[in-house]
Amino acid sequence: MSISFYDVKTRESVDVPDGDVSKTKYERTTKDGKVQVRYALRGSYQGRNLTKFVSQATWDTFSGPVV
Repeated sequence: MSISFYDVKTRESVDVPDGDVSKTKYERTTKDGKVQVRYALRGSYQGRNLTKFVSQATWDTFSGPVV
């Protein structure tokens, strides 16, 4: 199976195999002091790193390593 990413450099959608995809969380604190969490999948394609933001449900079901 593969994950579809958008490659900004070539301006096209590319498929990256699951073995080259990891998952990560981006956390930041807002002005109000709340913590905002964004979930993303990170893939490597032709030497470039690609990022795709996904929902928490999709992030939880993906079985790749957490970076």
